[in-house]
Amino acid sequence: MKNDLLEFECSGIDEQGNFIIKYTGYGEDISPEFIIKNLSPYAKTISITLEDLDHPVKNFTHWVIWNIPAAEIIKESISSDEKMKQGIAYGWHRYAGPKPPKRKSHSYKFTLYTLDCEMNLSANIFKKTFLKKADEHILQKGEVIGRFIFE
Repeated sequence: MKNDLLEFECSGIDEQGNFIIKYTGYGEDISPEFIIKNLSPYAKTISITLEDLDHPVKNFTHWVIWNIPAAEIIKESISSDEKMKQGIAYGWHRYAGPKPPKRKSHSYKFTLYTLDCEMNLSANIFKKTFLKKADEHILQKGEVIGRFIFE
């Protein structure tokens, strides 16, 4: 059952595979809604990362969040609470949407993970540390890539 493909839709990316400005650093800069299609019945929590695939720093992290209660819908504009944690990404503990330089096109990847537990970790960690600690608890993983260019 471990590492099955997680299928989901992201409201922040349109049908042509482009980011909707509302969910970027040039818009409202809020996290989009996610609709999960095949959530494992064993999933306890969901984690999400957002990476800039074209940034000079390879796979630059814009967001890492964990301990989202497992559900088929994750509402937009999610924020931390006592259990849900947002690690350090883009220098903050929050969602930081796409914001490439003007007239530059970048690709961004959302990765969703379902886990079999809550992760008792400090928010003062980066994506790499989170993924290392979560590895043995990941049940499913799915990705979606969107492009963004700000004229």
